[in-house]
Amino acid sequence: MPNPSHRVRLGVNVDHVATLRQARGTRYPDPVFAAALAEQGGADQITIHLREDRRHIQERDLHILRQTVHVPLNLEMAATPAMVELATRHLPDTVTLVPEKREERTTEGGLDVVGQAGLLANVIAALRDKGLVVALFIDPDPAQVRRSAELGAQTVELHTGDYCGASSRLVQERHLTDLRNAALIGHDVGLRVAAGHGLDYRNVGAVARLPHMAELNIGHAIVAQALFVGFRRAVRSMIEAMHQPAELGD
Repeated sequence: MPNPSHRVRLGVNVDHVATLRQARGTRYPDPVFAAALAEQGGADQITIHLREDRRHIQERDLHILRQTVHVPLNLEMAATPAMVELATRHLPDTVTLVPEKREERTTEGGLDVVGQAGLLANVIAALRDKGLVVALFIDPDPAQVRRSAELGAQTVELHTGDYCGASSRLVQERHLTDLRNAALIGHDVGLRVAAGHGLDYRNVGAVARLPHMAELNIGHAIVAQALFVGFRRAVRSMIEAMHQPAELGD
């Protein structure tokens, strides 16, 4: 059973602030300013995804955030030589390796750690040699969790997209069970457990209460809410939702 006194950390992803900026090619809104407001709202971490196609976050954003944030900086990126070079030059606190396809709207599913073990082992070793904490974004599958530990990752971030997009409460409960089992296995094999993708103010509580859950990374829901209430309040409201009684969909 999860410890009711345990506080799950919130990583705030500011990618979609940059999405709005890039849509018009302006200098605003600035994800760096959004990150500062997120910190003021209680964020425990700032997360950005520097994609190879640079559709939202730019290398300049990473450079400035590395110098300005006062909480850990988590860089999501593809497992490519170019991105490894960039990460080892800017040295974020954590690197989260994610799958990436140019045609996707957002990250779809987790890394195939089992199928890409050779590639990922080399990337993880290169990042860890520079003192970086390495996380793998994976589906809540026992084989993927165990292989992540074998390859030297320190954290797994469980993909919550299927849970969030479930068509019924019964399906949602099944996906939540998968997440729970993956979290238990992750803890048993010595991994730190995080989760993210599609979480919002209504569905976040059940995931925050999973055993051994250390951190949630949430972006779109917070940025969308911030349009109406401001960034600091949107972050504070998400923290409150994480620690309210769990609520599954109808």
